[in-house]
Amino acid sequence: MSDGEIAEAVETSLSNIHRVRQAFVEEGLGAALARQRPTGRQSRKLDGAQEARLVALTCSAPPEGRVRWTIQLLADRLVALESVDAIGREGVRTTRKKTTSSRGRRSRG
Repeated sequence: MSDGEIAEAVETSLSNIHRVRQAFVEEGLGAALARQRPTGRQSRKLDGAQEARLVALTCSAPPEGRVRWTIQLLADRLVALESVDAIGREGVRTTRKKTTSSRGRRSRG
């Protein structure tokens, strides 16, 4: 079979066929059949509902005795509200970084 016929038969791309063939030739059958190593990309820490709760919490009044929310306070409050089992400062920070909500920001468009 040609590479195109193989790709069509197993419903994959020509580049995938090439990579598998090259792995087989260079490293053997085991390497050709093994899954590729993870890219290092992390999965999302919060789903949509949890992100919405974080945004609502961020926009709410800060705790008594505080001027504003800190990332650690937000993480602790999410756990206390049982929105998540556990989350660290970095998970909250990256989630907040993705959102453009800000109580003091005006639309410029």
